[in-house]
Amino acid sequence: MAHLLGAQNLHLEFPTRVVFDSVTIGIDEGDRIGVVGRNGDGKSTLLALLQGRLEPDGGSVTRRGGIRIGMLDQSDHLPLDQRVCDAIVGDTEEYEWAGNPLIRDVLSGLVADIPWEAVIGDLSGGQQRRVALAALLAGDWDVLFLDEPTNHLDVEGISWLAAHLKTRWAPGNGALVVVTHDRWFLDEVSLQTWEVHDRIVEPFEGGYAAYILQRVERDRQASVVEGKRQNLMRKELAWLRRGAPARTSKPKFRIDAANELIENEPPPRDTVSLASMAMQRLGKDVVDLDAVSVSYGDNQVLRDVTWRIAPGERTGILGVNGAGKSTLLSLVAGSILPTGGRVKRGKTVKISVLTQQLDELKDVQEDRVSAVVATKRSTYLADGKEMTPGQLLERLGFTSAQLSTPVKDLSGGQKRRLQLLLILLDEPNVLILDEPTNDLDTDMLVAMEDLLDAWPGTLLVISHDRYLLERITDQQYAVLDGHLRHLPGGVDQYLLLREGHKTRPEASRTAKVTAQIAAAPAAPKKVTLSGADLRNAEKELGAIERKLGKVQGEEASIHEKLAAHDQSDYEGLSVLSSELRSLEQQVADLETRWLEVTALIEG
Repeated sequence: MAHLLGAQNLHLEFPTRVVFDSVTIGIDEGDRIGVVGRNGDGKSTLLALLQGRLEPDGGSVTRRGGIRIGMLDQSDHLPLDQRVCDAIVGDTEEYEWAGNPLIRDVLSGLVADIPWEAVIGDLSGGQQRRVALAALLAGDWDVLFLDEPTNHLDVEGISWLAAHLKTRWAPGNGALVVVTHDRWFLDEVSLQTWEVHDRIVEPFEGGYAAYILQRVERDRQASVVEGKRQNLMRKELAWLRRGAPARTSKPKFRIDAANELIENEPPPRDTVSLASMAMQRLGKDVVDLDAVSVSYGDNQVLRDVTWRIAPGERTGILGVNGAGKSTLLSLVAGSILPTGGRVKRGKTVKISVLTQQLDELKDVQEDRVSAVVATKRSTYLADGKEMTPGQLLERLGFTSAQLSTPVKDLSGGQKRRLQLLLILLDEPNVLILDEPTNDLDTDMLVAMEDLLDAWPGTLLVISHDRYLLERITDQQYAVLDGHLRHLPGGVDQYLLLREGHKTRPEASRTAKVTAQIAAAPAAPKKVTLSGADLRNAEKELGAIERKLGKVQGEEASIHEKLAAHDQSDYEGLSVLSSELRSLEQQVADLETRWLEVTALIEG
């Protein structure tokens, strides 16, 4: 493979610390590299050094002559008085850019909903970020450096970006280096992983799943004293191998080694125990939405939504920005009232919401972390063990020195973790998480997920982080056209449904450009059923849905029996647990068949 650029003996230090010391790395044609590491360890700084925006204090960066490097930085901002069209295609003639399939793909994938003639300053922060990403991807680059490119993208946009980057260059050509906390995205686009830690850059073969395995092996072989960290990584690896084995098909590591490491690792959550504890804390009634609608003036956001939330339910909510996800969960929390229908809450329900705005910390900005935590309860039960708030802070990555830091001086990720801890110490039995991954690195996401694994309540999550949704929730729903739809097939089913809901680019573009885009070669049409085959499929779908409802009812009944059963009767509990596992398998099989039949009907 042809060499593109490299760094030799890089040394960089800031006034308070050394960031890199004697770092030597290289990038070749065909490389697809994901960069991971704790916040503040130098991931973004590394990209700036390689791209040339920052000069090292020692060592050198060499680049092949004539190489074209494109970079998206978290701090990049477009001129506020610039138009969207000028930012993306500049003064290129219409017939040139509209006839370019790469640019057409970028426009439809990132800015189809943004007016073509709009001024950058009139757009939201998320729209500005998408325009900046579109402007970069519309260019012709040998190397792309992307720093948190999935920020402000929804699940659909992240899926599009991954597909675009995987096919942007022919195999063996071009190079990609991406910093992101989105682990699903990392596994989709990267063939190598660089971990930035302790002043070095350590390479690993494969994407995120491969990195986790090799990291566990590295820690075990080195016999380092970081047992808690290793246990979390083993738990992460166990979930990756059990829940999504296809993710480990790319890397060339020994699958036997992975199976050996997780042989005695239990599932991430003890669902039976959690369901029993949730029933005890909540009773049978949590929150019921009955034919609920919400309108803002003439804009109806939700219509005729019926949703009965069960004790211990762990549900992820999907939907495009503006679809009504936050409105839906605001109804559950009681912060808004429906304009139609009824919301009923159980008498014992105590709801807490992890917001994006860090509202819980507004009144304690001047207080030290230790003082803030001391106002809460003195112990917390996690994994069957009582832990002090200080131990929980340590579990979430805080050092002893940081306990005396004023809240206002914490980083964004530290504030996010403190916010979650304060909410958990209040002991809600219904927890709503609204984009909980903001400002968290991959290690802290793993720690947060581990803490939530032992939380015995109803969990409702809005997130564009596909990995997180699949990891901490057991089922997903989508808000589509104002309605709430169950997704037995998870995120994959949602993306298929969204594909059928996509609209053409905004009419504000010129007729000529619209015609050119519309004239692009269409994807082959999927084969659909008709006649008797269609009727039989629809009949089978109805039967599956009836059967699914019946089995889920039996499953709920077993949960109730477990909650009411004598907890010292181990034999009886074992029988009920066995019945529950059988029903869970039936549900999984029915949902799989439901997805297959739905795909046939919808084509």
